[in-house]
Parts: sequence; C-alpha cells; structure tokens
Amino acid sequence: MDAVIENLPVFLEGFGRTLTLLIISGASALAIGIVVAAMRISPVASFRGFAAVYTEIVRNTPLTLVLFFMAVVVPYLGIRADFFPLATVGLAVYTSPFFAEAIRSGINGVPIGQAEAARSIGLGFGQTLRLVVMPQALRMVVPPLINVFIALTKNTSVAGGFFVIELFASARVVINDRGDAVIAILVAVAVFYLIITIPLGQIAARIEKKVAILR
Repeated sequence: MDAVIENLPVFLEGFGRTLTLLIISGASALAIGIVVAAMRISPVASFRGFAAVYTEIVRNTPLTLVLFFMAVVVPYLGIRADFFPLATVGLAVYTSPFFAEAIRSGINGVPIGQAEAARSIGLGFGQTLRLVVMPQALRMVVPPLINVFIALTKNTSVAGGFFVIELFASARVVINDRGDAVIAILVAVAVFYLIITIPLGQIAARIEKKVAILR
C-alpha cells in the first residue's frame, strides 16, 4: 500500500473534485428534474410534449456522448469555459431525466383527492403542485432520488475521460507512475467511492423506514 500512501494527496484532490462534481451537478439535476416533472403533468400540452421529448432523448443518450458534446462541440461553437464546469453541466443534464421520472412517480402516488381538495378552495395548478402535491411526492421518493445520486457518484468517473482530473483520473495518473501497484491503487479508489455511496444508501434506507411508519 506504499503507492497509495505516497500518493494520498493526489487521491484526496481527486476525491474532492469528485465530491464537488457530485454536489453541484446533483443539485442542478434535481432542480431541473423538478421542473421537468412539473411540466410532464402540466395542463399545457406544449409543456408536456417538450418534457416528454427531453426526458426520452436525454435519458436514452449515452453519458459519454453527452460529455463529448460538452467537451468538444460546445467549445467549437465558441463557448469558452473550463472542462470542469462543462462536465458539471453535462452530468446535470444527463441525470435530470432520472430525477424527473422518480419525482413524477411520486406525484402520481399522491391521492387525487389531495389535488381536488386544493382546487376546491381556489388554488391554481401551480399553487396546488407547489404547496400540496410536490411536498408529499418528494417525501415519498427520497430513496429513489438517493439511488440516482449514488448512480451519479459512479458516473462522475466518466468525466475523467474528458480532461477532468477527478478520483478515477487521479488513479490513472498514479498507475502511470506505479504500474507495480495497480491492484492496491484500484482498491483504494473503490474505497473512496464507497465512502460516498455507503452513507447515501444508509440514509435512503432510514428515510424509507421513516416514511413507511408515517404512512
């Protein structure tokens, strides 16, 4: 394990970059997902159509292709930015449909009587969604949302192939210098990922039990 210990600052820097990617792109994807989910159930047909097309296209596009577009095509179009924010945008866009579908399933799980009662007291669609339906829906789908965050954690490694030195890319740098310790380096990388994903899984399990009790 001497190769891991000697290069611990490199791993920690990559780990911090992975966490930053996860937090920023995850929060952005969740915000986009809420908007898309609301559009999917909107009474406006054009909103529903746009949200459905966006979800199907982005969800079925490989993440590698999305990041390739952000890293190569976007700069070619004249938009100058560092690769890190471009990767963040790409991950957020790619992940948002998965958040949207999870949230939409939660909205569909809210009893229809809740929305009818809200409308009966004069609330419009936006007020009903924001004040009555969405809070209940988000509470029900917290475990699936956390599962999407776990998947996003692993997907950040793809950004390493597009000039972003995150955790997995840091491991490649170390392996180039210490090819005799490949197994130990890969095990160390796996442990760093588990530091993120295991707590997220435990949080999802606890919230799922709490929601089940409340029901």
